[in-house]
Amino acid sequence: MTEKQKKELYRKSIHVSSILLPLSYYYIFHYNRKLMFMVLVPLTVTALIVEIARLEHKTFKRIFLNLVGIMLRKHEIHNFTGATYMMISAILCIGFFPAEIAVAALAFLAIGDTLAALVGIPYGKRKILNTDKSLEGSLACFAGCFIFGLLFLNPVVAVAGALTATIAEFSWIPIDDNIKIPIASGLVMSFVNMFF
Repeated sequence: MTEKQKKELYRKSIHVSSILLPLSYYYIFHYNRKLMFMVLVPLTVTALIVEIARLEHKTFKRIFLNLVGIMLRKHEIHNFTGATYMMISAILCIGFFPAEIAVAALAFLAIGDTLAALVGIPYGKRKILNTDKSLEGSLACFAGCFIFGLLFLNPVVAVAGALTATIAEFSWIPIDDNIKIPIASGLVMSFVNMFF
């Protein structure tokens, strides 16, 4: 395993902690949007201020990179980090999707994206559609999302959401996974939920 792959696995092991967002919405805030926003909005605004400060000021950027630079991907050095995109996604999902779908969509990001890397990086042999993503990683992503989805949704909605999250995870669309996975799966689940 290369150093880059080890770093990515380390990132994903921390990434899975983002499951705390949807679980907090369900278990602590009991689907209370207003209370959840009272926590999320200040955190997101703070993250945006930190991002803008580090992108605009060399000294702040140096301090920031010394603290968390080891966890950043190359493109995050000159752009927003995945964590900030995740906070933005959480606000959008909770603000616009039904509560159960918001929880599932955000959990799909934490579970699916993490499993795709944890399985795909060490065991992935079959690449999908000329991407660097593997069939093994995508199957792990789908299985994890579907199983979690069954806890909150009917099976048809769970399958639709898990499949969409999996396609979003391996797609080459140039949007951060932290936006792409929850928003795409949330939109599809909301649509399917109208009929089932």
